[in-house]
Amino acid sequence: MDQRTRAIVAALGIAGIFLLVQLGALALVEPFEQAGLQATENPQNATNSLVYIAALLAMTGLMLLAFRYDLEVVIRGLVVLVGGYIGFVVLASIVPASVAPVAGASAIAWVAAGAIVLGLLIYPEWYVIDAAGIVMGAGAAGLFGISFGILPALVLLAALAVYDAISVYGTEHMLTLAEGVMDLRVPVVLVVPLSLSYSFLDADAPDSVAETDGSGSDTPGGEQGADDSHDGENSDETSDNERTPLDREALFIGLGDAVIPTVLVASAAAFAPESVPTVAAGGLSVPVTAIGAMIGTVLGLAVLLRMVLRGRAHAGLPLLNGGAIAGYLIAAVASGFSLAQAVGLAGV
Repeated sequence: MDQRTRAIVAALGIAGIFLLVQLGALALVEPFEQAGLQATENPQNATNSLVYIAALLAMTGLMLLAFRYDLEVVIRGLVVLVGGYIGFVVLASIVPASVAPVAGASAIAWVAAGAIVLGLLIYPEWYVIDAAGIVMGAGAAGLFGISFGILPALVLLAALAVYDAISVYGTEHMLTLAEGVMDLRVPVVLVVPLSLSYSFLDADAPDSVAETDGSGSDTPGGEQGADDSHDGENSDETSDNERTPLDREALFIGLGDAVIPTVLVASAAAFAPESVPTVAAGGLSVPVTAIGAMIGTVLGLAVLLRMVLRGRAHAGLPLLNGGAIAGYLIAAVASGFSLAQAVGLAGV
């Protein structure tokens, strides 16, 4: 596969993951609302975002400590259990409990949750991780979307974009975290293979996440496959200076890169005033403000991929969140709202 084809495959694969997470979150907004899964008492309170950011910082610190003291198994277990839980919540919301009822929910929901947990524990191949990650991403974005009104969602995206930039370009602790999660084989990092023969189970970890990959809230990057090698006495120099992510067997993207901007997409759908025009998409009636956030995210992703495929890790959320926010605001203003109304600072 030549470089051009690899670039197309990489772009389509990553864009496909983003699209599935976004459409999944949109489809889950109404079922989640009907199930009463809103996590905040007042979704319009912007301090909700600050609480979430504080929790995120605390979790990041705990994960770094876990990797430092060789407690990776704890992190892996938690992520697997969270994946099973979110899978259960998603299926329990869309499949009536009257369908093969078991312990207050449909047996389908229990089976789906068990399948996610067992799949991640027993056979965490790339497609198992990606499938679980898409379900987790759509579910998490949908839950946050119905729990955060427009202003809290905008605050969340803006703050996390700044934090991501600092953690990648400044303290670089996000790169350290990325290196730690790569070997866990859990859907914190999703995989886009560039070869039909690629196996995530057989692949080696990347030589340097700092040079070729960012994850969590970072960006897609290169991964060195099990068969990657260079002959000759200058092979190390060639590898460092000439190889690009597209020379490798797979690319990685942090699940957070897809989830965080999608929170605004789901929020725009959940809290759109009745006067906002809608567009029919995949059987859904989606407000144009949510469509605008989706388009903005994709444009931000396109710019991000162009930068990352040149071989260096970049903070993903500044471009992704920035694109989502810009797309939402443009769509809101085009729908006849003032900027103050669009950001939730004035009544509509």
